[in-house]
Amino acid sequence: MIQERSQVIELLTEATTAGARQSQACEVLGLSTRTVQRWQSGEAIHGDLRQFRDYLPPHKLTETEYAEVLAVANSDEFGHLPPSQIVPRLADQGVYLASESTFYRILRAEKQLTHRRSERPAQTRTKPRAICATAPNQLYSWDITYLPSVIRGQFYYLYLFLDIFSRKIVGWQIYEEESSALAGDVLYDLCQHEEILPKQLVLHSDNGSPMKGSTMLATLQRLGVMPSFSRPSVSNDNPYSESLFKTLKYRPQYPLKPFANVLEARQWVGKLVEWYNHEHRHSAIRFVTPAQRHEGLDGKLLENRKAVYEQARSRHPNRWAGETRNWGRIQTVNLNPDNQETQKLNTQKVTTQNKIAA
Repeated sequence: MIQERSQVIELLTEATTAGARQSQACEVLGLSTRTVQRWQSGEAIHGDLRQFRDYLPPHKLTETEYAEVLAVANSDEFGHLPPSQIVPRLADQGVYLASESTFYRILRAEKQLTHRRSERPAQTRTKPRAICATAPNQLYSWDITYLPSVIRGQFYYLYLFLDIFSRKIVGWQIYEEESSALAGDVLYDLCQHEEILPKQLVLHSDNGSPMKGSTMLATLQRLGVMPSFSRPSVSNDNPYSESLFKTLKYRPQYPLKPFANVLEARQWVGKLVEWYNHEHRHSAIRFVTPAQRHEGLDGKLLENRKAVYEQARSRHPNRWAGETRNWGRIQTVNLNPDNQETQKLNTQKVTTQNKIAA
């Protein structure tokens, strides 16, 4: 910095010797005349000679007084109160230690300016483990959604189980209450129908009380189903069920009026599940129906589509700038995947295992 100032002074001296005005030369360099004069007086050699004031407020609290304020603020009598409540109470006792703002300043400096009450320590929440499904009946997701009844404030509860690999609704039921016991009954019937073996299935859900109730957890243990849970208040950890509920409730056929009774709600949901599983072409599985993918029929359908597109390109090659539409079968589905690099490695590993098995 000092070297740069010396170079500036030399250039200015050279310019003024040649007949230039110092003020104009300073303007070209973007400096004020006063700054250059200060540098020429010797600051360029000795650095910044300005004196800095080391000011200590005369009324600053001593270390003893500081410690006393902090001790009072954390005492049994005042530890649960904010400074706005502590200062008046001390005054009623004929005691003055510091102002209210000083109490706040000291607590802030000590990182104690939070809710002054007993509470559970903050817990670290980590992302649920990444799970990869390569076939049906490996990974399920389930949740409960509300269906309106004719009585305001009362609802019917739709229990819905989804196979994440095939996107098929594999089990559902409607009840008039939320219960882990009822959820366990639906899961038991579902596992019997799909012939689920112990240690075969992972069941993912959020942290609702029916999901983590003792009866439901006991059912999971008895069936050999491995549980997986979302983080509290993080709906993105259970995206497949949330997306399914939106698909169902945003259908044009969704009733505009509440359901008169639970039987009417079951009849409507039954028709909806039939449409979703056997008619709806799901965009995430190359626009085949969930039932077709669940039964392993999607591979042949997609090969036929690819052949149709190849024939169309052979008839009119000038209409195709590149490859035809991708009708390749989606081999893996990930729940709460890791970063893209880790996910790619997992996909390659699954592909290699499939080749070895074949």
